[in-house]
Parts: sequence; structure tokens; C-alpha cells
Amino acid sequence: MCLAVPGKIVSITEEDLLLRTGRVSFGGVIKEVSLAYVPEARVNDYVIVHVGFALSILDREEAERTLNYVEQMQLQIE
Repeated sequence: MCLAVPGKIVSITEEDLLLRTGRVSFGGVIKEVSLAYVPEARVNDYVIVHVGFALSILDREEAERTLNYVEQMQLQIE
């Protein structure tokens, strides 16, 4: 099973579009992510990330709803 997780872009390294990366926050955990597939992404956008690549941009409400589901699943496991 594969899982793509929403995160919020907190900064972007402006380079060639194919090498463009961003620091993305996943509930406070910051990871460096490739933004090559979402050249239109900007700081404060929410993106769906899978294996280090942002795959698409999503709206804030959808991202927060998904993050709440993930948090609820984690609480049920504990």
C-alpha cells in the first residue's frame, strides 16, 4: 500500500524548474521535497507528497481534513 501525505510548503529553493525543491511541513516535521511536478506551487500552498515528490496542489480545507483523518488513525493505533 502506498500513502501520499499532504504538507504545507514553508520555503522554496528557486532553481531550474526540474531541480526546484521546497521545505514542506508535515505537522511540524520539515522535509525537503522535489517540486518538479508542481512548478506552479508557492509558499503556503498545500501539496500531496509521495516518496519525496510533491504530486499535486490541494486546497487548505482538503489538506486539513486529510491531516485530521491521519491524526485520528494514529490515535486509534496508540
